[in-house]
Amino acid sequence: MVRANGAVSLRELARVVQTSEVTVRRDVRALEAEGLLDRRHGGAVLPGGFTRESGFPQKSHLATAEKTAIADLAASFVEEGEAVVVGAGTTTQELARRLARVPGLTVVTNSLLVAQALAHANRVEVVMTGGTLRGSNYALVGSGAEQSLQGLRVTRAFLSGSGLTAERGLSTSNMLSASVDRALVQAAAEVVVLADHTKLGTDTMFQTVPTDVITRLVTDEPPAHDDRAATELQALADQGVHISVAGPGSGSGGGAVHGDAVSQTARRRDVPPLPGQRRNLPLGHGQPGGPGSGGPPGAQLRSAVSLDGQATARVADLAPRRR
Repeated sequence: MVRANGAVSLRELARVVQTSEVTVRRDVRALEAEGLLDRRHGGAVLPGGFTRESGFPQKSHLATAEKTAIADLAASFVEEGEAVVVGAGTTTQELARRLARVPGLTVVTNSLLVAQALAHANRVEVVMTGGTLRGSNYALVGSGAEQSLQGLRVTRAFLSGSGLTAERGLSTSNMLSASVDRALVQAAAEVVVLADHTKLGTDTMFQTVPTDVITRLVTDEPPAHDDRAATELQALADQGVHISVAGPGSGSGGGAVHGDAVSQTARRRDVPPLPGQRRNLPLGHGQPGGPGSGGPPGAQLRSAVSLDGQATARVADLAPRRR
């Protein structure tokens, strides 16, 4: 299955061979020892290390349920009339499908798949970069794409990638993709990274967004056995990244969620940085009552500015998963 698809999830393997994920995980570990595949959180890919990048068909089969939940929650941060940039990726494509319901939105993207998802949205304006088409992920890259982003300013950028670590931040396996993503970041006041737990603790060749530039990470709940992902989440929170964890029922299930519609589950799993760390959300963005806060005063997820004494306890919620 890995040779045919390039990547496969443990959940799908367990379903096909009609056994438990525990058994599949043991077998995948044995196949990795023979050099036949590389393990990833929640799945397996063809061997290739830092330089290999799976194409869109392969990526679309990994962590599909998690990507849906992440997209639901990420859409709740977008308000009517905003201007945002959305990078290429399977998770950002899921986000775009939900953004199609946000009236008055302007979306700048270098992804054909994101643009396609928004093509029939009545009240959403789509602005595409120039550039050269990279067929493996249907993205426009190169100097044309980067030059078209010069002078652009939007409220926030939504990006995905191949890996995310507290040490290096977001990274990808392709130099051209990394360069365009960096240009997208330069255009935004805030940077929101969408990464499911399979990417946490994974490091790839080209750095896209350093950790100290990431405003917020939207991810899913790591499995109880996944110590590395839980440890990485803790390290990211310690470095000042606001972490929003999507769980069952945390999103809308198909449309953007706004204001008071943000679920209580999502709010409880919003993990701000530790007090005294290097960053708060930019003034007026994501703070109570400010533009880009995701809703009216009191409806938005709380930032570290208003938590102080509670922040340590909320970050500590990650500790039981590490054990």
